[in-house]
Amino acid sequence: MYVDAVVLDIDGVLVDVADSYRRAIVESVERVYDASVGSDAVQAFKDAGGFNNDWELTYAAALFVLAGREGYDGDVGAFTDAIADAGGGLTAAESVVERTLDPAAHGRVRDAWEPQRLRAVFQALYLGADLYRDLEGDEPPFDAPGYIHDEPVLVAGRTLETLGATSDLGILTGRPAAEADIALSRVGLALDDRHRFTMDDWNEGKPHPGALVTLAERFDADRVAFAGDTLDDVRTAVRAAETDPAREYHGIGVLTGGLRGSEGREKFVAAGADAVVETVNDLPALFGDG
Repeated sequence: MYVDAVVLDIDGVLVDVADSYRRAIVESVERVYDASVGSDAVQAFKDAGGFNNDWELTYAAALFVLAGREGYDGDVGAFTDAIADAGGGLTAAESVVERTLDPAAHGRVRDAWEPQRLRAVFQALYLGADLYRDLEGDEPPFDAPGYIHDEPVLVAGRTLETLGATSDLGILTGRPAAEADIALSRVGLALDDRHRFTMDDWNEGKPHPGALVTLAERFDADRVAFAGDTLDDVRTAVRAAETDPAREYHGIGVLTGGLRGSEGREKFVAAGADAVVETVNDLPALFGDG
């Protein structure tokens, strides 16, 4: 596979977030609603699509818990399948709850649903007290050390050097810019601001192709690879190819996030992946320079 620009996701590709972002999702719901959704549920929401923003995934998981208390009898698989059928994302989750509960029960769910509280708890768990004060500009709801400080690095320095020597490098992530800066500093990757998109740089989020197409234009690239750990990452490349047929876009699934093994590989292929690799460190060989 020949490409002249490589765009990378951060979470699950450059750093492992199983015990940081994903742990914060589960524990935020537990703290606020005294209910566990589990890591498998987090992946089910990711697979449903439209949850590039982990705060919104947390809000949707809380809706599932609250709907269950008001009579929704489906399991998390049924709930996330319904979300996928409705187009994915938080708006779809809200519509599923509204149409499956009677008006009184739905009203009680809406009254008990507290997205802003969930976000504050999530950020306190993820950032820790000190970073919370710095980045949120407020006192955290409780003291915590912060899971962000313990995210294992998945990418080898040599991998970034090799990719950068043969292709332009870009970043497309759902992280806020400040949190992306922390991760990129940890892995030793410095990029021009024009060569990265974070949550703060666009409204749509993956799998909308806008950011990927814009990066391709900025690189003046003819062939672009986008490597990520979720189905929405691959869908982003597929939609970019449909939107911008003058260029080639290759979606590459990376099996170091929530999708693992043969099942993960099959899901990536079904979503339209051109290739699936075990880790980001396999990319140079895929592009013929490893």
